[in-house]
Amino acid sequence: MSDLPFPSSREAVLRRRQDPDAANHDPHARRAAAPGTGHGASGPASKRIIVGYGFWIFLLSDIVMFSCFFAAYAVLQGATAGGPTIHELVSLPRVAVETGALLLSSFTCGLSFAATNVRNKLWTQVFLAATALLGLVFVGLELQEFIELAARGATPQRSAALSAFYALVGCHGLHVSVGGLWLATMMAQLQVKGFRHEIMHRLICFNLFWHALDIVWVGVFSIVYLMGAVS
Repeated sequence: MSDLPFPSSREAVLRRRQDPDAANHDPHARRAAAPGTGHGASGPASKRIIVGYGFWIFLLSDIVMFSCFFAAYAVLQGATAGGPTIHELVSLPRVAVETGALLLSSFTCGLSFAATNVRNKLWTQVFLAATALLGLVFVGLELQEFIELAARGATPQRSAALSAFYALVGCHGLHVSVGGLWLATMMAQLQVKGFRHEIMHRLICFNLFWHALDIVWVGVFSIVYLMGAVS
C-alpha cells in the first residue's frame, strides 16, 4: 500500500485539518476522496465560490428591489398633481456628466481587479482611488440636483411622480454612497493586511456590487432622464 501514488486516508485527514480547502486544490486529494464523504470532488466548493454565490443572491435581491422602484415610477410618472413634470426638471448635460463619471468608475474598478490578480498593490490602490473619486463626483452632482429641485419646490411630497423619482434615483445614490464607504474600507484593509484570501473575496464582491450599480444606472438614465426629457 505504501507504493500507491495517492496519500493514505490518515494523511488526507491530517491535510484537511491543516487546510480545509486542500481537497479543492490538490488533484490527488480529489481522486483519493471517497464518493459521498463530503470531501473532494463530491464535497463542498471552495470558500471563494461560496462567497461569490452568496453575494450573487444578494445582488439579485437588490435587482428585484430596484425593479419595484422602476415599476412604481413607470406607473406614477404622469401623476404630477398639477406640479412640474420630469421634462421640466431634468438637466441632461449634468446627468450626462454623472453618467460618464459612473461608467468610467466601472472601468477603473475593473482595472483595479486586474492589478489585484497579479498582486500589484500600488496599481490596485491607484485604480481603487480613481474609482472612489469618480463615485464621489457622481454623488456630489446628484446631491446638487436634489438641492436645486427642492429649492424650486419640487420635493417628494409635491406629487406622486416626484415621490417615485426621488425614491428610484435616491436609492441608487444611497447605494453608490455605501459602496464608496465600503471601497475606502477595502483600501485601508488592503494597505494593512495585503492580499489575504478574505481581502480577495471582499474585492471580488465589491467589483460585482459596483458593476451592478452601473447597470442599474443605465436603466435610470434611459428611462427616467432620456425618456423624461423627450416626453
